[in-house]
Amino acid sequence: MMPVTPANPAAPVTSGALLRASPLPPLEARILLTHVLGWRHTQLITRSDEPLDGASVARYQALEARRVAGEPVAQLVGAREFFGLDFEVTPHVLIPRPETELLVETALTAMEDISRPRVLDLGTGTGAIAVAIASTRPDAQVWALDRSAEALAVATRNAARLLDVKRPGGAVALTQSDWYDSLDPALRFDVIVSNPPYIASGDPHLSEGDLRFEPRGALTDEADGLSAIRAIVTGAPARLAANGVLWIEHGYDQAEAVRELLTAQGFAQARSERDLAGIERISGGRLGG
Repeated sequence: MMPVTPANPAAPVTSGALLRASPLPPLEARILLTHVLGWRHTQLITRSDEPLDGASVARYQALEARRVAGEPVAQLVGAREFFGLDFEVTPHVLIPRPETELLVETALTAMEDISRPRVLDLGTGTGAIAVAIASTRPDAQVWALDRSAEALAVATRNAARLLDVKRPGGAVALTQSDWYDSLDPALRFDVIVSNPPYIASGDPHLSEGDLRFEPRGALTDEADGLSAIRAIVTGAPARLAANGVLWIEHGYDQAEAVRELLTAQGFAQARSERDLAGIERISGGRLGG
């Protein structure tokens, strides 16, 4: 991609000129430029004719070229907003997505009448689900697990930066674990949530768009897309308190299969909830009643 230069080589480059010449969608170009300049979005309007220094122009053009090549915006700027919180993002973690907010909202509803609920987030990645729950329910005691040490490092930084150190529920307990394996066997939870890898091996989406740059292990189970979900559902009854609930995010065509798994493990009235696009995005149920 050729760098943007003004029609008059002697003329200074401005933010307005960069945005007008950008091949990116306007929103993406604005996000990258505000990141480089340290400006608010409104300043792109109020300072649109202000000359920019060469180093800033070069940094922006480098990010623009990487985005044109397909790298996710969240990785380029190192952050993504989720549930009103600004999470650090690296290539070691799945980028938080708006549809996953449904999982947080449903979990919060399930614990409305529980004082100091115990919550477990399996495969936490950035920590987005666990931290969003902990932020909204300061009294909740939250555990978050991931098998990736790199992901846990990101989640630890997010939790430390986004949560009040004096929250009644205490710090989020972050542990390296392959699903339930490293948990204290005596622990029981009121709510278990997970956004596990659920894309089947060989699915063409794995080689398209942002997914090309995200950790493959957070996206696919390298099997039929249900093996991680089976492990979570099968292990949940031994980890849930009486009347505890489990909610799992899954693929657009997996809701019926997940409901069947839940019912087979004793979850009553297993059901699915639709996201804003009308897709059955999460499924869950209450253990035994």
